[in-house]
Amino acid sequence: MTTENEIEHIARRMLARTLPKPEWTHRAHFAAALWLLRFPEHLPEDGMPAAIRAYNEATGVANTPRSGFHATITEASLRGAAACLADWPGAPLGEVLDALLASELGTSRWPLTYWSEGRLMSPEARRHWVEPDILPLPWPERTAVLAGAGRAG
Repeated sequence: MTTENEIEHIARRMLARTLPKPEWTHRAHFAAALWLLRFPEHLPEDGMPAAIRAYNEATGVANTPRSGFHATITEASLRGAAACLADWPGAPLGEVLDALLASELGTSRWPLTYWSEGRLMSPEARRHWVEPDILPLPWPERTAVLAGAGRAG
């Protein structure tokens, strides 16, 4: 299990662009997402996309139509993380993270249950939300933190 402090540390280092790229694992992505969903006031004004793009650039990952920030995967992942948080109200984030990673979201290929690879990896899906073409997501609500709308003043 990951502690609350470890989860916060991952999220804050990602936001500060000091988290080493090898530490930006699938688990770390969801740890940061859960913390930022719970504490959206720490996001920049323009939300999660800006935070991820800045982190990518700081770690040498170009944000292009073929690499870097991916709007559809980010939104879908945030929807799943938000649903998991809602299912575990008030639980320590380490427990929520473990539950999330024990679910279908636990593998990095989980989006391919809902999108064909061609559609998901398209430049369009990297730029903005693209609806699934295989199955609808079980978490239909958009997340406020994607656009910064979850920011608390």
